[in-house]
Amino acid sequence: MARRVLKFASLAAATTGIYVYGNKFLDPNDFGVVRVGRAIATVHLRSAERLRELCCANRGTFIKVGQHLGALDYLLPEEYTRTLKVLHSQAPQSTRQEIEQVIREDLGKEPEHVGGEPVLKVEKKQAVSQCTLDCRTLPLQRLSHCSGSSNAGPIKELFASFEDTPLGAASLAQVHKAVLQDGRTVAVKVQHPKVQAQSSKDILLMEVLLLVVKQIFPDFEFMWLVEEAKKNLPLELDFLNEGRNAEKVAHMLKDFDFLKVPRIYWELSTRRVLLMEFMEGGQVNDRAYMKRNGINVNEISRNLGKLYSEMIFVNGFVHCDPHPGNVLVKKCPASGKAHIILLDHGLYQVLSESFRMDYCCLWQALIKADMKRVQKYSQRLGAGDLYPLFACMLTARSWESVNRGIDQAPVSASEDVEIRSNAAAYLPQITQLLNNVPRQMLLLLKTNDLLRGIESALHTRASASSFLNMSRCCIRAVSTYQKSKSRSLYRRAQISLTEALSLWQINLYEVFLWLKGSRLGNWVIGLLSRMHHSTH
Repeated sequence: MARRVLKFASLAAATTGIYVYGNKFLDPNDFGVVRVGRAIATVHLRSAERLRELCCANRGTFIKVGQHLGALDYLLPEEYTRTLKVLHSQAPQSTRQEIEQVIREDLGKEPEHVGGEPVLKVEKKQAVSQCTLDCRTLPLQRLSHCSGSSNAGPIKELFASFEDTPLGAASLAQVHKAVLQDGRTVAVKVQHPKVQAQSSKDILLMEVLLLVVKQIFPDFEFMWLVEEAKKNLPLELDFLNEGRNAEKVAHMLKDFDFLKVPRIYWELSTRRVLLMEFMEGGQVNDRAYMKRNGINVNEISRNLGKLYSEMIFVNGFVHCDPHPGNVLVKKCPASGKAHIILLDHGLYQVLSESFRMDYCCLWQALIKADMKRVQKYSQRLGAGDLYPLFACMLTARSWESVNRGIDQAPVSASEDVEIRSNAAAYLPQITQLLNNVPRQMLLLLKTNDLLRGIESALHTRASASSFLNMSRCCIRAVSTYQKSKSRSLYRRAQISLTEALSLWQINLYEVFLWLKGSRLGNWVIGLLSRMHHSTH
């Protein structure tokens, strides 16, 4: 325990380097500007690498915090985010023996005979909601009749084959490919041992040491990280909760035929072991994979935007961990359609109705560049006088672009540099803002950043289609809310008509953009232009 405290004290010391980022302790007048820039970048990189190593050494909760920091592109120096992003897919792995021990502890076994066929009865050692899981049995053709022996390996009894090398290792668990005795190929998600027991101690240490840092640097306002960890970590550690989330989102978005969510095998799932349908594909940010497999990059970006707009604005139930390892793409050989596979359903944010409506109205105002409404709804969401900064954080655009209209021009390299540079200058205000906004907003900001990173990798960021899809969802959500609050049939009809007209305008504008970008559209525009010149 003492060693862990010392490790985390080092982690806290490394984190204070982030604070130096926003508080210019070095005076550029004393050195050459280039030398200062290089020195600061070197310090950031060294601190980030130490932070990553310490997260890996402490594992569990610390890797989760490192992953969260790696998603704060709008807040931290590039050296930190680039270094910590590897924790999304390259976290430390548990050994085969450790994985087998977790499966043995969670899946108690006793052989039974049903109709003369040997089956494996799975005894749940963790409490399971009866509405989610009933008592079921799984036929196993090759189960040994002496499987009750304590020396029998649970992996050999449960699976015909089990790959030792995990498909991926994350902060709390790792996933292995396996084949059940009945021939079904499955993905087996197994929690790292001791994560549950250690997580509460880790959070307590984190809270104490961040309070110490805050005493030294009063403007250091990162306590919201601890608050979020306290709330979300127990949910993420419960794999049955993850299974329920997966089924809920699959049902909620069943109309999107391009979305695939792995089926959960409840009969072999516990709070620490989750068996699901095996699905494979390329990561959503892998342009080379999409090119090799004939997958349209713009279509994938557009469909991903549709999914998240529907989750955020219409349903208020949001998958909050869409890093590339959790979002796969694959072309269906039969239909030729590209599918999006959504994995890892442990972290969801449920949005209250009032928050969702304010957020819808804010995005409508941002898309229309209506600054009065941007101010109004930003302040309703807790931004106060920092609403210009809040608008820039949400859109990852400069204030100039927000005023001009975020759909008017794509993001330039110089604008990206400007945003990152301003993050250093406004770090105290950003941390103040993160403390003031509703807790629901924190995971949405993280989700926005992860989605923006995917769009950047696909070169589809700030495309017109993404804003059109957001507009559609906002209009539908606000109209549904208004109709639910109105008792007048006339008023409801009026709202429905306004909704239909607004959606029709968006569809018409989308057709115009398509014609403008197509060969046919260019030919028609050229023809009209020549006809116009010939008449003069």
